[in-house]
Amino acid sequence: MRCGTEAALARVVNVFGSARPHHAYLFANRRTNRMKVLVHDGIGVWLAARRLNQGKFVWSKDTGATLSLSRAQLDALVLGLPWRCIGEAGVITVL
Repeated sequence: MRCGTEAALARVVNVFGSARPHHAYLFANRRTNRMKVLVHDGIGVWLAARRLNQGKFVWSKDTGATLSLSRAQLDALVLGLPWRCIGEAGVITVL
């Protein structure tokens, strides 16, 4: 979580091969109460940080996996809400 824009961008390139325009890449600390978001907006990159005063971000249990989130899921994750229940993941099919 101490890395800046260049180090975060280097990590994205090492893992994914490139930083794609109009994509966001999320990083969280071990306690999952801090998050950084690296965004390539097509012109440049920017890095934003968020820290929760209470609670934790709902993060994936599989630390080695990469996930694709919808816009609604990303919005919920950044707010600290249970993003897994947003969109198709929250559809009830059986009573």
